Amino acid sequence: MFKRVFVLVIYFFPFLQFAQDFSTLWEGHFSFYSIKDIVESDTKIYAAAQNAIFSYNKQTNELEQLTTIHGLSGENISIIYYSDTYELLIVGYENGLIEIVFDNDENVLTINDIVDKPTIPPNSKRINHFNAYQNVVYISTNYGISVFNLDRLEFGDTYFIGNSGAQIQVSQTAIIGDEIYASCLGSNGIRKAQVSSPNLIDYQNWQTIVSGSFSAIETLEDKLFTTRTDNRIFQITNNTLSQLFQYANPPLDVRAVNGLLILTTINNVFIYDSNFDLLSQASVIPSFNTQFTSATTDSEYIYIGTKDFGVLKTLISSPVDFEEVHPEGPLLNTPFSIQATPNNLWVTFGDYDIFFNPYPLNSLGFSHLKGDEWINTPYSAALNARCLNAISINPFNNNQVFISSFFNGLLEVNEEVPTTLYNQTNSDLESLVLPSDPNYVDIRVGPSKFDSAGLLWTVTSLIDKPLKSYNPTTSQWRSYSFTDIIQDRNLGYGDMVIGDNGTKWIASYEHGFIGFKESGNSFNIKKLFREEENMPSSYVTALALDKRNQLWIGTYRGLRVLYNTTSFFEDDDISVDEIIISEDGIAKELLFQQIITDIEVDGSNNKWIGTVSSGIFYLSSDGQKTIFHFTTDNSPLPSNEITDVSIDQTNGTVYIATSKGLLSFRSGSSGTQETLQAAHVYPNPVRPTFNITEDRVKIKDISENINIKITDIEGNLVAEAQSRINLRYRGYNLEIDGGTAFWNGKNLANNVVKSGVYLVMLSDLDTFETKVLKLMVVR
Repeated sequence: MFKRVFVLVIYFFPFLQFAQDFSTLWEGHFSFYSIKDIVESDTKIYAAAQNAIFSYNKQTNELEQLTTIHGLSGENISIIYYSDTYELLIVGYENGLIEIVFDNDENVLTINDIVDKPTIPPNSKRINHFNAYQNVVYISTNYGISVFNLDRLEFGDTYFIGNSGAQIQVSQTAIIGDEIYASCLGSNGIRKAQVSSPNLIDYQNWQTIVSGSFSAIETLEDKLFTTRTDNRIFQITNNTLSQLFQYANPPLDVRAVNGLLILTTINNVFIYDSNFDLLSQASVIPSFNTQFTSATTDSEYIYIGTKDFGVLKTLISSPVDFEEVHPEGPLLNTPFSIQATPNNLWVTFGDYDIFFNPYPLNSLGFSHLKGDEWINTPYSAALNARCLNAISINPFNNNQVFISSFFNGLLEVNEEVPTTLYNQTNSDLESLVLPSDPNYVDIRVGPSKFDSAGLLWTVTSLIDKPLKSYNPTTSQWRSYSFTDIIQDRNLGYGDMVIGDNGTKWIASYEHGFIGFKESGNSFNIKKLFREEENMPSSYVTALALDKRNQLWIGTYRGLRVLYNTTSFFEDDDISVDEIIISEDGIAKELLFQQIITDIEVDGSNNKWIGTVSSGIFYLSSDGQKTIFHFTTDNSPLPSNEITDVSIDQTNGTVYIATSKGLLSFRSGSSGTQETLQAAHVYPNPVRPTFNITEDRVKIKDISENINIKITDIEGNLVAEAQSRINLRYRGYNLEIDGGTAFWNGKNLANNVVKSGVYLVMLSDLDTFETKVLKLMVVR
């Protein structure tokens, strides 16, 4: 108990920086299927996925997540350790970062000492193992051993124990008696020293007892065990190795827990007593066909980390039946494309590189968030469609979904079940042609969109007729050639949007953006890509049409806007414009030279813009004001590389896919309604416990062009706002953001109103429809 109190006192020291909790507006949607490491506390099992952790309460079976939302960095985890003495979880990362989780998983301390060490190469900073002894933790790394003091929460010495003090890979340490042993990789053997020696920083105090490459070393009671990279396990006695067993696969994890030695390989967990007698063995079974990564035990169960099923729980006494343990989430933490519809989100995992090269081909399936439930479809159930990317949901049948494959064509999914894979044999989709191999089939379908008539439009790379339309009702296909503007075939098409007049706008790799519009039996096609047309790059990566029919264009080298889309095909001198903003009195180009990955328009015509290396920007409708700029430094984004963005227009939830995971942000913005029939105000009544000035009263489901007046019961004006004038984030007491208005409870004198009944009077300025809502405020 004393240790615990001491740690709490240290919280008040000013030099300790604890991570911020972002759980108010953000939600993480991380995958917990692939487990890197697993540890046990008195009451919980902790399991680390790629860059997130979950805990499992052994008494209540409750699952809790620990992610970037709660303060983790989002970097790749390599190892975790739990200290029952100090009641804290230590998280080690592949880049050398260390984080300590306190207070029932509510506070996270970030320690950058190893990351910031200039004398250690970046590829040598990986944390391999934590070994607690008395009040310190010995940290095994790819450069040597560092010591961290748990009482003072600070680093001590670092031991470079290689020959002549060289940096070497230490896989693990163990202490027996007064000696500390280090197992080393790279043929650096096993080395030992007196743990009580005041000068362990001197490499000459470390003795090499045996040569070779050793992956682990562990103490159990008064015995010392080690594993060599040739799959053998030994007992060390008087500096002599005695072979005990040779495994069919390399031991991945060796640890001592509750008086037992646990050794994990890809398909077995072996549990031994101190005499190396085998007490239990858990093996991979057909119903859970996976690879094991790590394991721990309590008095009754074995908990096994796996590559595909999170944690598997089984009885020590009879390890034949397995229980799957993990939070719900998508298949992977590498979302490539996402598509939101009301209370739904579809996710694919791509992918292709910036040159639209899908190799090496991946086989990863797709995920669907339906309400609060994740429905995951693995590759084996996806009709063997590889490199899944763009997603389109039929607006007339939300249970019918089409997912592009950048190798196999187009996958149709009905009621969660993949039903048809369209390719060169059953559709107008075409394979690219390799002169050297006429039998080669490679159908690279990319962006897809439904038009207002219910036709699905797709674009295929590296063929002469890339644009295809498909009618799901009649099963009819049509193909359109781009040879009038593209003679050498395009490597890829990054995005597509369709305007209200049916114009298709298509982003291309080498030919800028393309406009395509049918006109009877013919069509118009035109591209903009040249520098004299003010295009910063011929590589267009993202497109969006806003509510003013302006085309926002993301490129490999910045942002442009086509303000006049109606005369695009007729104007011979048409060009695009950059957005010039004033920053500290200096005129600058917005998002100058940024690689833009996606552009999305929300209900208030504001823009969400994702980038490759600078996070995500939330801009006002004209781009002149940056409302938010989220990065890994000021938000729970696990990476500044944004791969895709999608908005649930009904509630304003913004889904953000990054290279290291998926998150959502409750922006509060929402789409507008055609009428005021569904308009409502909440919370109602406003109770004293509600923070009206911060959390604000919401007036939902309003129309696009509206005037709102709030009066007291006697008719005195309290607040007023109008669409396109009193916009959100401009400092008004009553603000309108798309289909939602926000009131901070203040009157025209900027004072919070008194208790009473207030009238919210809505008036549509286009249709003259009106509606009056009553709101009760109790203070």
